[in-house]
Amino acid sequence: MTYVVGLTGGIGSGKSAVADLFATRGVLVIDTDAIAHELTAPGGAAMLAICAEFGDGAAGADGALDRAAMRAIVFADPLARKRLEAILHPLIRSESEQRLAENPAGSPYAILMVPLLIESGNYRKRVNRIAVVDCAEATQIDRVMHRNGLARSEIERILAAQATRAERLAAADDVIDNDRDLAALPPQIERLHVHYLALARGIY
Repeated sequence: MTYVVGLTGGIGSGKSAVADLFATRGVLVIDTDAIAHELTAPGGAAMLAICAEFGDGAAGADGALDRAAMRAIVFADPLARKRLEAILHPLIRSESEQRLAENPAGSPYAILMVPLLIESGNYRKRVNRIAVVDCAEATQIDRVMHRNGLARSEIERILAAQATRAERLAAADDVIDNDRDLAALPPQIERLHVHYLALARGIY
């Protein structure tokens, strides 16, 4: 069975940059956010159920999930978020488990990237270790404003719906500091890669 490291962090923390560095070392990376996008693309496996639950307005003209409309719905109604998660989470879990089982390159360990891992207790049972990408909240806000063009108030609403920085750090087995420039990441990832190889091989 593949040794699984759960990789998480708040919005704008730099999870994708970290995951890419593991991938360049030949590690299997499973991005649950990417799976969610596949499920909600035109013709995606989740779209019929989402439209049945929330109405045809949940989809755009192309048949994909209208993310802006859905964001407005779930932020206005906490129960709506739970209804959406009840549709998506089982599908994401099934697909990620299938990809872990396939592991075509025979990676000795896998990175399971779950943005809301700390918030979702179920995922904690599926990983051997938790790695948190950490940075200051001000850094997160600045990055997301520049990357996505979202208003500060909307980013702050997203942050308020996520685990706090303290909660993520309390759950972490390993912390990756991404409050500096990208050049600071590779040495940290290389150290963790060596460590995870040893753990996966049962050395310690």
